Amino acid sequence: MRVHLCGVRGSTPAPGPQFVRYGGHTSCVALVRDGAQRPTLILDTGTGVRTVPALLAGAAFQGTILYSHLHWDHFNGLPFFASADRDDARTSLYYPEPVPPVADAEALLERAMSPPHFPITPKQLSGDWTFATLREGEHEIEGFTVLAREIPHRGGRAFGYRISDERTALAYMPDHGPRQLGPGEDGLGAYHPAALELARAVDWLIHDATLTRAELTSPDGDRGHSAAEYVVALAARAGARTPVLFHHGPERTDAELDALAAGLPDTIVAAQGGVLAL
Repeated sequence: MRVHLCGVRGSTPAPGPQFVRYGGHTSCVALVRDGAQRPTLILDTGTGVRTVPALLAGAAFQGTILYSHLHWDHFNGLPFFASADRDDARTSLYYPEPVPPVADAEALLERAMSPPHFPITPKQLSGDWTFATLREGEHEIEGFTVLAREIPHRGGRAFGYRISDERTALAYMPDHGPRQLGPGEDGLGAYHPAALELARAVDWLIHDATLTRAELTSPDGDRGHSAAEYVVALAARAGARTPVLFHHGPERTDAELDALAAGLPDTIVAAQGGVLAL
């Protein structure tokens, strides 16, 4: 498995000279199976999805988009994914099944992507599109085994994923607010069964690190996200090989991320354009 980090910010893009090395695009990860040349599974379509066409070398996208949840920063790159918006493209799109379930998966997407908010609707994108919701449990998607579990996050249902092939595995929890289940033994939030199951023995734990411990525990710091220190502790408890800090706050500069990396050894601070491969 080859993992392309196409967008690593959270909440809103971060343009400007202070955000060049780690990048300013919002959440998007593209996965390539062993032996393949191009990605077929995309996790979230934040603005980082605009960089995926370069990985496709001019080809149309043929694969699946899998959403962790439908907050703007994970969704609003969708109509700008040029490789999927063409007649010869084929895209299956899944997002976590809401509670209560919806009868029309496409209609929920239209609430965020339709006039007057945007000039077109999802069904007006070119190509062959399928829109559906995904239930918790294990699924086979584009040759990967995908385990979906609900994890706490404010403002709508959110899933974390464990994605594996014959050789490697990753956990993807870009938005996770574990303190919603209590402060936990160290004040960083609960190490709850769903998070531990997803992270258990994975090669990479790609996880929400929007905050630091000091920010999380400040009076206005609990915004439904995780502290970087939580990611490291979760990886240790679950036996994950490498924690990957992701979903950086939009105000977190390159220099601040350098300092974070220096204080958390054996940890990867995700950078836009980075590639994870064994």
